[in-house]
Amino acid sequence: MGFKSLFSFVPERYNVSESLQNDLLHKGFDIGVHGLKHDGKLFLSKKIFQKRASRINKYLKEWNSVGFSSPSMHHNLDWMHLLKIKYDISTFDTDPFEPQPDGVRTIFPFWVQRIFNKTGFVELPYTLPQDHALFIIMKERTIDIWKKKLDWIAEKGGMALLNTHPDYMNFCGRKLSIEEYPAKYYQDFLEHIKTNYAGQYWHALPKDIARFWSESMVQKSESRKNRSWASQRIL
Repeated sequence: MGFKSLFSFVPERYNVSESLQNDLLHKGFDIGVHGLKHDGKLFLSKKIFQKRASRINKYLKEWNSVGFSSPSMHHNLDWMHLLKIKYDISTFDTDPFEPQPDGVRTIFPFWVQRIFNKTGFVELPYTLPQDHALFIIMKERTIDIWKKKLDWIAEKGGMALLNTHPDYMNFCGRKLSIEEYPAKYYQDFLEHIKTNYAGQYWHALPKDIARFWSESMVQKSESRKNRSWASQRIL
């Protein structure tokens, strides 16, 4: 359908196929690192996170990836400066059904700067409800909520970021299990975007958005330096 996505893999719990990754990259998709073990322990303590961060960085380098996402959206943005990433997808604008439901309350990317220096990464919060929450927990049987939220995001000129899980999608039309929904919901949503917003949006991979946002921040910072008033804020 012409859409390209980020596929995030768990390095040390599931079998990660190198050939599949290469095939996705060849077709224009991107690869990200999704936690380490997906066991809910990554942020239990800073000591655990520091120990695992070195292994996560190893996979980032091996996979030539610049992006990270945390399982179950657990996060500590200060600790995540230990990761060698350009962007992170471990937060959301609002989602009260997440284990750590502290939404960042924005539908835009934002820069997470490391204290005492200018390094950092771009945080990309997901802004559309996750498929599991919508179709498995809440038992929705239409994509109306996705469409309504997308309309609102478009009205505000924000970023529509959708996090889905192929393992919850039923692709073959058989009887749905308790943790499945028809893949057609996802297909219908993509068709809705193409039909109703043709020519009105920038469809970009997360790494492209992160690069654009980082460059914009640098330009704003340089512009600020050249201005005479000290009260100018960078948003």
